Amino acid sequence: MKKTLNVDDQLFEAAKAACGASTDTETVRLGLEALVRRAAYERLRALRGSEMKQADVPRRREEKSARQRIA
Repeated sequence: MKKTLNVDDQLFEAAKAACGASTDTETVRLGLEALVRRAAYERLRALRGSEMKQADVPRRREEKSARQRIA
């Protein structure tokens, strides 16, 4: 897809250097992917603690003898 964008030159060069991209297209693609990942993370984080009646997840614990063998 082709788009025409007006982007500050200094900002674009800083973004290109920060992500290590070699082309302008790669810089934009990496920036958009990072933005999408960040938004997904924020949505997931907003769900934290939203299931009030949820039981704790049982955790497996190592046996005492197994921990002593490692140490």
